[in-house]
Amino acid sequence: MHVAPLRTPIVQDHVALVEIELCGELMIAASAADGDRLSPDRIDEVLRTAAERAARLRQPVRDWQ
Repeated sequence: MHVAPLRTPIVQDHVALVEIELCGELMIAASAADGDRLSPDRIDEVLRTAAERAARLRQPVRDWQ
């Protein structure tokens, strides 16, 4: 099987990557939660923590407030 080479450079969407990371953080928090759902306070805590970490890495993050 022959695959044609890429003609355009690979582009990374940094906002999308951060959003994916935030979703992953929420999934990890949800899997560790005792109840069926995360409380709004816990969601805010998880998103702020992940957003602060991304800011330290100088990646763009949406304002989640």
